[in-house]
Amino acid sequence: MPSVLDQRPAPAVAGPRPAPPRRRTRVLELPEARWALAALVLFLIALPLNLLGAPAWLWGPLFAATYVTGGWEPGWEGLKALKDKTLDVDLLMVVAALGAAAIGQVLDGALLIVIFATSGALEAVATARTADSVRGLLDLAPTTATRLVPGGEETVAAEDLKVGDVILVRPGERVGADGRVLDGASDVDQATITGEPLPVARKAGDEVFAGTVNGTGALRVRVDRDPADSVIARIVKMVEEASETKAPTQLFIEKIEQRYSIGMVIATLAVFAIPLAFGSALQAALLRAMTFMIVASPCAVVLSTMPPLLSAIANAGRHGVLAKSAVVMERLGQVDAVALDKTGTLTEGTPRVTEIRPLPGSGLDEDGLLALAAAAEHPSEHPLARAVVDAARERFVPLPEALDFTSAPGQGVSATVAGRTVQVGSPARLSAATGPASAAVVDLEETGQTAVLVLRDDSPVGVIGIADRLRQDAAATVMALTELTGRSPVLLTGDNERAARHLAAQVGITDVRAGLLPQDKAAAVQKWEDEGRKVLVVGDGVNDAPALAAAHTGIAMGKAGSDLALETADAVVVRDELATIPAVVALSRTARRLVVQNLVIAGVFITALVVWDLVATLPLPLGVAGHEGSTVIVGLNGLRLLREAAWTNPARGGAE
Repeated sequence: MPSVLDQRPAPAVAGPRPAPPRRRTRVLELPEARWALAALVLFLIALPLNLLGAPAWLWGPLFAATYVTGGWEPGWEGLKALKDKTLDVDLLMVVAALGAAAIGQVLDGALLIVIFATSGALEAVATARTADSVRGLLDLAPTTATRLVPGGEETVAAEDLKVGDVILVRPGERVGADGRVLDGASDVDQATITGEPLPVARKAGDEVFAGTVNGTGALRVRVDRDPADSVIARIVKMVEEASETKAPTQLFIEKIEQRYSIGMVIATLAVFAIPLAFGSALQAALLRAMTFMIVASPCAVVLSTMPPLLSAIANAGRHGVLAKSAVVMERLGQVDAVALDKTGTLTEGTPRVTEIRPLPGSGLDEDGLLALAAAAEHPSEHPLARAVVDAARERFVPLPEALDFTSAPGQGVSATVAGRTVQVGSPARLSAATGPASAAVVDLEETGQTAVLVLRDDSPVGVIGIADRLRQDAAATVMALTELTGRSPVLLTGDNERAARHLAAQVGITDVRAGLLPQDKAAAVQKWEDEGRKVLVVGDGVNDAPALAAAHTGIAMGKAGSDLALETADAVVVRDELATIPAVVALSRTARRLVVQNLVIAGVFITALVVWDLVATLPLPLGVAGHEGSTVIVGLNGLRLLREAAWTNPARGGAE
């Protein structure tokens, strides 16, 4: 009786349910973005008219429309906050803008409105994109599975599978549920779950995860876990929970906004009411109060924070690091611990031939052994086979013709090359690694490499070592991060212990946590956060997303990074240059120092102007000039970070 693995597909009892199309929120679908864009366009139209001296009836309505489109939403939110007995800086900015317009400074008020509307829109976009990425993660899990039933099979929704069901996973399909292999053998790509760089052999008794990709063999799998509790489902839940419970992100100035806002409002009312109570004229009291509001308004304080951080963002962007917001740039400078992923982060994420060892008596040199193996592997699509073929191409080794190609899942390939049978595959499965071949295999595996045995007419002729290659700047980056934070980074990886420790020793990492599932990585990061550390996590895969979300700050490697990792992370290294990570941390610390400098400058100006207005009579034009002057000074000071010299790369020994 033929095995169920050999049966042709039977008619499905339940038709497959199409996967929902992945949808990415468009920027202009967000109301905050539409209002901010309208305010910006109106401001840009009115600005040249105002500066060129056009009649007020031309630019006045445009500025008024700018106030309405950009200010109504933060104003409304501020009023709702007042209902909860809190006073936020958004409402204060709207009041300050209206106060500026009341005494003729219409342009200044409109600019303030545009800045705050744009900031709110950027925050809304970031929130929406994170939600998109979490929804997109669900696409990794198949929507249907082939369930085996007495007499045949049926296609059912993956969410309807029950513990104890047996499913058939054909070559190239995604595994429908977490479970254990009952029958069959194949290589399964588990990179999305464990981060392992190479597919792993799976046979009867081995565990497989929902969402992982089956190789060339068919598997019969018993469902051991409810689909709602699968590893991929738990990743979604962890990312959502971590994003919701992460500490509120606030810029430095926002931490004091309540006290400043309340104090300014009370002081303005006092400046207006007290002189009025002592017989001052209404107009004079109002003018003094408006002057006070202008000189005491936090424009310079706000600009103390934003230009340095925005300039740092722009400078980092030029060097291939995209920080998603000013808050992210500020937080980068606070990190005091670093956790690094292995595959795709410290390594390139692509297996490559690292050693070629012909055996004594084989009559082959390195190129001869590589040609033999590459010829047999050439028709295969396995990642190890592609690594061998790519190595032959890089060495310009001509490949002889291979005939009678066959592939056995989890074992290797066989072909006839130059009239002789050549087998390439796992030493454990080929059962021919003895003597010198066995010693070579053990030596390669002890150094974290994957050993591939080559047989010719059933006799070993050589061993090829394959490994995920370390990035060139990995060791220098680890050293630079150690100097910046005062402690060595930790390696968090789903790869095996031996490979992880071998790589860690190469880059100078002593704390290695290997064999981790996504929830284990997130738990380790959360533990450090609970201990008071501000952890920077660097990763690239879906399995890194929960840790990236739980961390104080997360950075994703951009080239091969999964969509979820890229959206969950706070910053992205676009060109996969590890050396830019310590550089952007150092840049953030410089930006934070400039913020403090600017706050001191702004505070001195505001204090001097306020005292002048209270003790004597500060002329309105002079008050506006002093206020705007301080704003310009702190703005220019922050723009210093746009210079190329501001980007220093600790991992490369200085400025670039």
